[in-house]
Amino acid sequence: MDLSPTRCCLVPGTWRWMLGVAAVPAIIQFVLMLFLPESPRWLYRKDEKAKAIAVLEQIYDSGRLEEEVELLASASMHEFQSNCTGSYLDIFRLKELRLAFFAGAGLQAFQQFTGINTVMYYSPTIVQMAGFTSNRLALLLSLIVAAMNASGTIVGIYLIDRCGRRRLALTSLAGVVLSLVILATAFILQSSSSLCGSLFSGSCQGVLGWFAVGGLALYIAFFSPGMGPVPWAVNSEIYPEAYRGMCGGMSATVNWISNLIVAQTFLSIVGWVGTGPTFLIIAGIAVMAFIFVALYVPETKGLSFEEVDLLWKERAWGGQGSHESLLGSAP
Repeated sequence: MDLSPTRCCLVPGTWRWMLGVAAVPAIIQFVLMLFLPESPRWLYRKDEKAKAIAVLEQIYDSGRLEEEVELLASASMHEFQSNCTGSYLDIFRLKELRLAFFAGAGLQAFQQFTGINTVMYYSPTIVQMAGFTSNRLALLLSLIVAAMNASGTIVGIYLIDRCGRRRLALTSLAGVVLSLVILATAFILQSSSSLCGSLFSGSCQGVLGWFAVGGLALYIAFFSPGMGPVPWAVNSEIYPEAYRGMCGGMSATVNWISNLIVAQTFLSIVGWVGTGPTFLIIAGIAVMAFIFVALYVPETKGLSFEEVDLLWKERAWGGQGSHESLLGSAP
């Protein structure tokens, strides 16, 4: 069986439209970004305090606005006094930064190694593996999967500040493990020729096919609100100002390298061990991701950047580092 993700798209000429349509969201994003305000911290550092406060007014209510302005002023004064310019070497030299980067990069890696882009890239192929041989039906079901992914991300936007990043990620990963086990079970049972007998094999294969599609849908339902947005949200919050751009960029690189590895190896592993065992392997990785989040990823809900910096210092050095500034410890 040809497992190429393009197997379902054999209508002549449609690939041009497929590539052209991809420009539409890019255009929409470009237009919307014209209305995106600058970061309040950047404005404050440029001595445009009125504009910085105006941006904060769009985010916080009056009860918290004064506190955020005071925190912003204090942080800007500290940055000015320390005159800290970070380097890539500091990320691996300073224990606080190592812990933060380990948590952020680990989340990005596990986002990919728990199989999301495998599911999105190869969902038509996975549907056909499940026994749905119609190209049109396979594409229709994969479109439903994509729509669920988009809808789940919107749900995640609503939940991330209510449930917290850590709890949302842990719940998401628990559901991902369950759904991957369901998928693996469906494919393993399907590949067993002696399960249903010759008289009922056709109907049994159909039931198992829908069972696999149900596992696929459940996977998206759990992954998209949690492990979809949480790694990106956490990586925007856990690094100090001087290193945020460097660490965020390095973590994103980890994400895309992991994506490349998964995309290039998924079908080869399927060919070596079979579809069911491959999903069991991914389920095992999801269990490792659950343990990783439980041990190494702190809850950042409701914390300021300064409080997050203090949190990493306390994790790195215990009580003796709680009164020191992370930025002040950099050379």
